[in-house]
Amino acid sequence: MNSQLIIETEVEGAEPFADLLRRVIPAALEAEGVAFPWEVDVLFTDDGGIRAINREQRGVDAPTDVLSFPMFTLTPGTPPTLDEVEADPGTGLVPLGDMVISLERARAQGEEYGHGAQREAAYLAVHSVLHLLGYDHLDEGPQKRQMRAREEAILSSLGITRA
Repeated sequence: MNSQLIIETEVEGAEPFADLLRRVIPAALEAEGVAFPWEVDVLFTDDGGIRAINREQRGVDAPTDVLSFPMFTLTPGTPPTLDEVEADPGTGLVPLGDMVISLERARAQGEEYGHGAQREAAYLAVHSVLHLLGYDHLDEGPQKRQMRAREEAILSSLGITRA
């Protein structure tokens, strides 16, 4: 299947993280049953960059670790179909959405949680993929538990653990 992952960066030292996401994002989409050619755009930035985007897009004047901008409203846990999404006529790819990751925050959280920046970046990417596919965690109930379970299952299948 001909899919496309577009990774841009505003910060130095992002290539090892880009290499990781080139493995993690397709695996997460496959694990969630995405069976059509897709496109996902990723921007690596720092806390200042993500704060500006968060302020502009969500009205929240604070940095965060990851932002997700899905193109479609999908049902979490149900593989999306071509009836629910629309392919770009020029490319034939379905643009699932965009994610923005603060590598500054990923490094800090990886150190804080004791599992390193690479595992944290992988977690943030999987977390964002799930948002692009309709998952949410605004409540503390079943939706959050469902999302966390999928995150851990996908990361575990890739051999990316907390250790």
